[in-house]
This record gives sequence, C-alpha cells and structure tokens, in this order.
Amino acid sequence: MRPGGDQQIPRPPLWRPGGDPAWAHALGTPTVPLDPLLDAVRARGAGLPPVARFDDARNSAVLVALYDGECGAEVVLTRRARHMRNHSGEVSFPGGRLDPGETPVEAALREAEEEVCLDPATVEVVGELDHLSTIVSRSHIVPIVGRLRERPELRAGTTEVDRILYVPLAELLRRDTFREEHWGTDEMARSVYFFFLDDETVWGATGRMLVQLLDIATSVLR
Repeated sequence: MRPGGDQQIPRPPLWRPGGDPAWAHALGTPTVPLDPLLDAVRARGAGLPPVARFDDARNSAVLVALYDGECGAEVVLTRRARHMRNHSGEVSFPGGRLDPGETPVEAALREAEEEVCLDPATVEVVGELDHLSTIVSRSHIVPIVGRLRERPELRAGTTEVDRILYVPLAELLRRDTFREEHWGTDEMARSVYFFFLDDETVWGATGRMLVQLLDIATSVLR
C-alpha cells in the first residue's frame, strides 16, 4: 500500500482484511470522466436514508465538490486541524451541522464557504449520495454533490482546517490505494474503508462516501 501519511488509525483488537472493491474491474483507470458521473448522480435522485439512525444523531451535510481536471473528475477534501477534539487530523469533505431552519444544501454550501472560502455561486448542485450515520460524532450526514466550473482557488477560512486537497478520482483507483477491513467479531463486524494516498489516509465516513462515489463513477466505465 502507499504510505498514507501519519494518520493514527484506532483499530480494535479484533479485525481482519476485507475483500476487493466493487470497482475492481476499473483499478488502474487513468481517467474518470466527470460528465457521466454527474449524470448518474443526477439520475439517482435523493440519497437513500441510513440503514440505522441514532435517536440523538445531529443533522449534518457535506459538500462533495467535483470539477474537471487533467485526469478527469477531481474532488475537494480537507484535513482537520490536529488541535480539534473530534476527528483531529482526519481527511473529510467540507461540511458540518445544519443551523436551525437550514436545508442540507444550504448547510453544505455555507460550511464550504466558511471552511475553504468556496463561493456558493460557483457550485451547481447535482444531487446526493446516500445518507449515513456516524457512531463517534453521532451525526446524520447528507452528502451533497456539486459541480464546479473549474479547479477552485481555495484557502482555509477557519483554524479547523489545516490542509486542502485536490484529489483526482483516478488517484483513488490506483491498485495500491484502497483497502477494506472488517472490525469486530464475525457476528458484529463492520466494514471500514481506507484510501492510502502518498501522504494522507482517508477513512471513516469520508471513506464510505468515496466508496459510493467510485461505485457510481466506475459503473459508467463498464
């Protein structure tokens, strides 16, 4: 696997390797076309609700911002600052909690503007990925997919962000990048997805959302 940076992964005592991804046929693809991916997201409509939702989950939204780069579709990610109490140093999409009266789209655009100074007027909202609930942060997350006209010039707008990443989806399809693990006993195991980049590891809820995004992206490559 690629180095993956210095992210500390809190693996439990019981874990085992998982299987190959659904996009195994597309591993090594040098270019992921953006337009067919966005067409497929648009055709899906609203994202499916999470399999399990916690009663105390707080509503959140993230922005999956995509644009056309040299290798096709690229996505914007951020790394949370090391001083953060929750998920410190982890790679994520721009996003956060819904304010009272906000829709997920409004929250995703607002948070992206606050975190990485992305102008909401430059985002064409295309659709959603499936919603998910997280155990640690007790969040119900709606991933909003948006198209940018070009590679954005971004900067951290808050001390919560200490790095902005522009990642080609083709980078995530490299053969040395993805790994699935099963955490827990056989009866209670949950799948955890990892993308090991040269200097960062993407996992957790962000890894799960990227898995679905790549499922959709590679389905149009068949």
